[in-house]
Amino acid sequence: MFQLPALGYDYGALGKYISGDIMQLHHSKHHQTYVDKLNTALDEAPSLKERPLESLLTDLDSLPDNVRTAIRNHGGGHYNHSLFWQWMSPDGGGEPTGELANKLVAQYGDFQGFVNEFTAKSLGVFGSGWCWLMPDMSIVTTPNQDTPIMQGMDAPLLGLDVWEHAYYLDYKNKRDDYVQAWWNVVNWDFVAKRMS
Repeated sequence: MFQLPALGYDYGALGKYISGDIMQLHHSKHHQTYVDKLNTALDEAPSLKERPLESLLTDLDSLPDNVRTAIRNHGGGHYNHSLFWQWMSPDGGGEPTGELANKLVAQYGDFQGFVNEFTAKSLGVFGSGWCWLMPDMSIVTTPNQDTPIMQGMDAPLLGLDVWEHAYYLDYKNKRDDYVQAWWNVVNWDFVAKRMS
């Protein structure tokens, strides 16, 4: 049975950028629902329960028809959000350093060039989805709770949830304000660790 992971910080720790109310709703309600519905789907296909989540998501075509969509949606939601909480920190923000910084500068000219491109792609997601920084420093987007590993890509270094449930309480329909605020809590240490 999959379980909701702990945040590692208090719901209110991201302060004025992402409120305790939205964090509690997002973590304890939305993410919990993904976990619950993933476990319900696996109850219908018990032979899949021993497989790691990444194994299920990277091999969706092999899954039984009756659970494939649920595992894609709810397994993807669980996978994405389990990383999302770690991509934010009360001590986040600023700019990355070291190899990550060097690679971003090589790809985008400077850190702000990367921020501008990632922000533009985040705002360009139609409806609900995610924006990702990949290990090759490219930026890709996916709809709904899809994740790059479903498409045969490597695991992302960084991801931003641009579903309205991630920001609506704080920012209403202003995704641009949410994305701008989110840069102040990005956990660059965790992003850098994912490069190795």
